Amino acid sequence: MIDETLSEVPPPVRHWPAADLAGVDFDPVLTELMREGPVNRIELPNGEGWAWLLTRYDDVRMVTNDPRFSREAVMDHPVTRLAPHFIPTHGAVGILDPPDHTRLRRAVAPAFTAKGVERLRERSGALLGELVDELLQDGPPADLTSAVLSPFPIAVICELMGVPAADRYRMHTWTQLILSSSHGKQVSERAKEQMGAYFRDLIGLRADSTAEDVTSLLGAAAGRGEVTPEEATGLAVLLQIGGEAVTDNSGQLFYLLLLRPDLVEQLRDEPVVRPKAIDELLRYIPHRNAVGLSRIATADVEIRGVRIRAGDPVYVSYLAANRDPDVFPDPETIDVSRTPNPHLSFGFGPHYCPGAQLARLESELLVDTLLDRVPGLRLAVPADQVPFKKGALIRGPEALPVTW
Repeated sequence: MIDETLSEVPPPVRHWPAADLAGVDFDPVLTELMREGPVNRIELPNGEGWAWLLTRYDDVRMVTNDPRFSREAVMDHPVTRLAPHFIPTHGAVGILDPPDHTRLRRAVAPAFTAKGVERLRERSGALLGELVDELLQDGPPADLTSAVLSPFPIAVICELMGVPAADRYRMHTWTQLILSSSHGKQVSERAKEQMGAYFRDLIGLRADSTAEDVTSLLGAAAGRGEVTPEEATGLAVLLQIGGEAVTDNSGQLFYLLLLRPDLVEQLRDEPVVRPKAIDELLRYIPHRNAVGLSRIATADVEIRGVRIRAGDPVYVSYLAANRDPDVFPDPETIDVSRTPNPHLSFGFGPHYCPGAQLARLESELLVDTLLDRVPGLRLAVPADQVPFKKGALIRGPEALPVTW
């Protein structure tokens, strides 16, 4: 018997070009999709076919935590996608489902616990202090991105991963090529292969290590047979790439702050407000273009009266969920006193970002250090002249010209 409450007429397929956007402008296509309804169908610039898109907070949390929606099954489906290339390596944690996903994350869990991340605080603070020393010594004007916001997260993630300082530039170059759609599929795939080969060798050298950096943990786990070399390599690549996202998020965060001198003054005068302010800015920032990785429905599922059939690809939008007015009253307003603030900027469910605590630590250090040590920090050009990245999957300023 057919459930008469289900809609058998699917919504139209909306082409989503995911054009480059200026500043922190919210994607107008996503805005329209949110207005049209909670369940939509989209076609992205690459891949094949169409996919469902869910934009409401509760639906996003449900799908990302429901075993009926599989990441692993994506490997067998030519899903429509934003990037010309498929970023995760086969067997990587980003596309595995539990229990394999759980097993692989367990191998590196000690590096990402509160204790493991806190272990980096002193060293990270010292690295940041050195960068700010150089910034002040060179004097204004300066590009905050190249002087601080880019080298700091690179140094921290390489420290966590166990990548030698001499190889940081290579890691940064590979990451930028992997996260760009403007160089073409072959260039991005080649960069991913090169980074994978690097980590495969590094992990192999650390099979007997007792250190707590990620590659040592992976090397030891592979040596014990708990993960395969391919799984260890794929996880290392994704963690390294994800670690650099702080550069773009921090670029948008400071771009927003410097547009609001009253907020900057409040944070200088009331340091206790800073953690909540960072959370609110993370909620508000449109940190990526379009959507990330999809999932495949493994069974027929009803969502808000729409039947999603087994085999259908499904995307969720964390950006849209973070603007859901049922959860975040007046979502277009930056409210640093917002409580609670259960934003989904780091995802939800089994694939919740393992580096979330590290990203928060870096954001706190950046805000504390730059606001306290660089009084008068402000944009050196009009806001509309700040150049933002083109053809990038993760949004952020190419440069952030500042003075003080």
